[in-house]
Amino acid sequence: MSTITNHMPTAELQPLDAAHHMHPFTTNDELADKGARIITRAKGVFLTDSDGNQILDGMAGLWCVNIGYGRSEMAEVAARQMMQLPYYNTFFMTTHVPAIALAQEIAKLAPEGLNHVFFASSGSEANDTNIRMVRTYWTEKGKASKSHIISRKNAYHGSSVGSGSLGGMAYMHAQGGLPIPGIHHINQPDWWAEGGDMTPDAFGMSRAQELEDKILELGEDKVAAFIAEPIQGAGGVIVPPDSYWPEIQRICDKYEILLIADEVICGFGRTGNWFGSQTMGIRPQIMTIAKGLSSGYQPIGGSIVCDEVAEVIGATEFNHGYTYSGHPVAAAVALENLRILQDEEIITHVRNVSAPALQEGLEKLREHPLVGGVSLKGMMASLPLTPHKESRAKFASDAGTVGYMCRERCFANNLVMRHVGDRMIISPPLVIQPEEIDVLITRAAKALDETYAQLKDQNLLRSAS
Repeated sequence: MSTITNHMPTAELQPLDAAHHMHPFTTNDELADKGARIITRAKGVFLTDSDGNQILDGMAGLWCVNIGYGRSEMAEVAARQMMQLPYYNTFFMTTHVPAIALAQEIAKLAPEGLNHVFFASSGSEANDTNIRMVRTYWTEKGKASKSHIISRKNAYHGSSVGSGSLGGMAYMHAQGGLPIPGIHHINQPDWWAEGGDMTPDAFGMSRAQELEDKILELGEDKVAAFIAEPIQGAGGVIVPPDSYWPEIQRICDKYEILLIADEVICGFGRTGNWFGSQTMGIRPQIMTIAKGLSSGYQPIGGSIVCDEVAEVIGATEFNHGYTYSGHPVAAAVALENLRILQDEEIITHVRNVSAPALQEGLEKLREHPLVGGVSLKGMMASLPLTPHKESRAKFASDAGTVGYMCRERCFANNLVMRHVGDRMIISPPLVIQPEEIDVLITRAAKALDETYAQLKDQNLLRSAS
């Protein structure tokens, strides 16, 4: 059997990767020509690549490494569990201690009334579970016609057929015949890009009321649930106006629509509370979890379910599940992650230290000629780029052209910062310290300066007509 070590030269590793590894959300032919960045180690908030560069990870992996990299406790817990019980399923009236303990701990941390957990291995799987769960719930309640689910355009809820349908990413729907029947999308509450001359509050109310319009269009007796992220993550860290969520909650309550809060990104401290639903003041019947549940150290996700829905589902055989539902090693690691978050008061650190420091740093970037504003909640933020701040104008170039240029300049300056269209987004590990945030802001400012110079050279500092 062949083996590869991290010490092979980059020039040898890149062709091997291109020859055999198909990357997600990637044009693999382009990546083969360019050569993948190869990460070999990580500690705290920094990554090390195969050329020895120290890269500040401003995205916490994929929004998930909340406790930072290199926590030996997590490895020790995984090793102990592997030696005791490396795997067993939770089918056929069987369980094991890690799944029991983790479900109990999640129920303690979740908002009141959310006391039950159906485990999966990812947010995508969990949202597939949610589709079947809400439809089964209403069928068991004698209302089988309530099968339609409403979501939002530009939402991200996963990339499987079911969860990809729930999401509102048009480029994903263009492949594979998505969305599946019974999934509908209303407009997102993105005031910066779509609010025009409306005040944020008026815009938020308008976008929330689209939910009521869609319910009435489909028929109240046809709608099972509304799913949304408390704050849209992959859509560009879109923090809705203050008026939005109270109106959404009112509408869901009025029409007996189950509210599913996708907490895959917002959950486990990202917004300064255990869950984004608490930050935004909403009362979901189901919360989707993953990512920060284990800080990415093991693949695990799930659905936290309210008592009433769990009681109805529990009265019938729910013909659904996964080989790795409640995997003992993943559950043990997730439980240790929750212990670290609590014992080290990391969410308090977010509220009192890291989020204020990030806000202060990003406010400095607001003055940059490319930056149209700052949108931030806890440890997730976005910087929309624009050629004209006052009008919030879009660039004349194709959407994403400028954002991609800025992302490349970030990478060149040893900073991971993503782009969504022409919006830069950031979501560092929750444990980041103020002096590390200073490094992040310095590198981001340099990347913005270089992008600005490149745009001037290429005559791209022009507004769309």
